Amino acid sequence: MIRECRIHGFFRAEQCPSCGAEGLFILNDYEQEQVSKLMATMLRHMPSQFGITVDKNGWADIMDIVRSIDNKKRDFKWLRPKHIIALVSTDPKERFEIRDNLVRATYGHSMDLDLDLPTDNIPTKLYYPTTEDEVEILIEAGIKPTDRKKVHLSGTTEQALNAGYVRSNNPIIVEIDAENAIKDGYVIKRANKYIYLCDEVDPKYIKRIDTEKLKESLNSEGESKESNDTDFSE
Repeated sequence: MIRECRIHGFFRAEQCPSCGAEGLFILNDYEQEQVSKLMATMLRHMPSQFGITVDKNGWADIMDIVRSIDNKKRDFKWLRPKHIIALVSTDPKERFEIRDNLVRATYGHSMDLDLDLPTDNIPTKLYYPTTEDEVEILIEAGIKPTDRKKVHLSGTTEQALNAGYVRSNNPIIVEIDAENAIKDGYVIKRANKYIYLCDEVDPKYIKRIDTEKLKESLNSEGESKESNDTDFSE
């Protein structure tokens, strides 16, 4: 659940991780899930169907989001901008971003938008999950968007593997030479600390890595595929 500490602000826990205070109740787990799903649908895919106006950079008015959720779910009439701010500021997946009275989704769009996301501090290597059936096709033809307008890349092999488990029990990871792609003029944007976006990836920047060795390494370190920080399906 989300609570608010008078000193340290919003947090997702029973007690404030900084001072141990119980804090003021903001949202329970069910409410978080419902609001997050509705916001994702509005801001990534179909704002007009919810009466939301999204500008060319993906921004919408928080108050419009509140009104739309109120209309969609009558039992959420208590929802206020404060709840949206609390949800966004504590989201471990960093799916949304707030600027003044505006909010937007940072990734996962199926709409054409000009996401003015930062292009600095891009890792030299990025990673992408695929399957055994598709990996050779990607290496030969490159990576292009499928159900989203942008290609979503992960910052680490672990994050790519976790994302891959969403769609496959046996994901295969490919490595992207982001450093040389950028030198050659490709634009890669930083959606958050996990996810990086680009229009496509040329095959010359792609190589397969030993995914089985990666899995063994993670298992030996006690890592688990249950983590889903980069679950693009949400």
